[in-house]
Parts: sequence; structure tokens; C-alpha cells
Amino acid sequence: MGVLVVSGTGTEIGKTAVTAAVAAAALAAGRSVAVLKPAQTGVAPGEPGDVAEVGRLAGPVTGAELARYPEPLAPDTAARRAGMPFVSPADVAGAAEKLAAEHDLVLVEGAGGLLVRFDAEGGTLADAARLLDAPVLVVAPAALGTLNSCALTAEALAARGLATPGIVIGSWPAEPDLAMRCNLADLPSVSGVPLLGAVPQGAPGLDPAAFRAAAGSWLAPALDGTWDAADFTARWAA
Repeated sequence: MGVLVVSGTGTEIGKTAVTAAVAAAALAAGRSVAVLKPAQTGVAPGEPGDVAEVGRLAGPVTGAELARYPEPLAPDTAARRAGMPFVSPADVAGAAEKLAAEHDLVLVEGAGGLLVRFDAEGGTLADAARLLDAPVLVVAPAALGTLNSCALTAEALAARGLATPGIVIGSWPAEPDLAMRCNLADLPSVSGVPLLGAVPQGAPGLDPAAFRAAAGSWLAPALDGTWDAADFTARWAA
């Protein structure tokens, strides 16, 4: 898994926290890690973005950002409104390949969902993943509605011939409601892919040392962790 693309089923669902946890677990396993953000939106020049947040939480990663747009919009819209160059899937693939030549793991963190557009030609994160022949890790919310969005994302991946190792819940609350608890069993069923972890709500607020120490316990062995889906699901069974 030289390159792993990280995509959400939407926005503000914990994608950066999951990227940081995967990076921290890989670093703890002795692997070198790079994090690539193709398009950072809604962040001013000089302000820390998602790559900086991953580095703060996970530790010594190589960070790269291809474009930064001031308004919090889809990358193509943000670029067009700002009169700035677009980022293409080929740009993303080329940057990831260069990083992969010098790192054990490259994490490519998308913006929003899998089919959010990068450029005027309709290029997406899925197109970049296809150019890279890279698997796509899906980050999803725990709450009501996630079954549909995960099923749609899994269907879109399959239609494009893209592999996915599974789904990680981006923010698992201390007191999950009934729908959240039921979703633990239902998500693998409706999506056809396994659950590979659950990052606790509020994890980004932890001291970085505590975040790094705990990251492996939030992720399955496929992501260098120790989290067990069956045990977690049984614990929260409705």
C-alpha cells in the first residue's frame, strides 16, 4: 500500500483525524509517511491547513499541498471564483508518485467526497486514484444517513474499478444513539466492505503525544492498528 487515498462520504466528518491516525499508526510501525492534500479550500495564506494538522497530531510526516483556495467551496468552484489554476487528477497522481518514491506510505487526503470536482473538465479524486491504481479508504460519519452515503460511495468505487480496504468512522461519540449502534453492523452489509476503525469524537483535541499513543487502538490491523470490528460492534450492540 504505497499510496492510500483517503476520501470522505461528505464534509466535516473526521477525514483529517482519520488521516492523522493512519499516519501515526504507520509511523509507530516504523514506516516513513507523506501526506498530500491536492486542494485545500477555505484556508487563508499562512494559516495551518489539513496537512499541518496531520503533522501536528501524527508526528514527523512529509507534507505537501498542491493548491490553496480562499473560499470553503468545492475545489473547482473555489479555483474558478478566485481566478486561480485548477488542480487536475494528473497533477495529484504525479505528486503522489514522486512522494511514493521516497516514502513507505503516501496518504492523499481528498476534499469532501469521492466525486467532488477538482477542475473544469470534471476531474475528481476517483480519477486520481485510478491513475495511481491506489486503494481508497472511506471515512464516514456514524449517524443516521451514513448507510446510504457509504453504499453510494462503494458503488461509485466499484463502477470505476477502484479497490477499497474498508470504512473508518471519523468521529465515534462517547454516547452513541440507537442509529449509530445499529450502523456498526449494517455498514459492512450495505457497503460490502469491512469496518476498519472508529476514531473517538474529540480525538483531534488530545495532546499530540496522547493521540499518537492511542491511534493504533482506533484502527484495524490492515491500517497498522489493533482495533477489532467484531469486539467493537458487540460492545455497542443495540
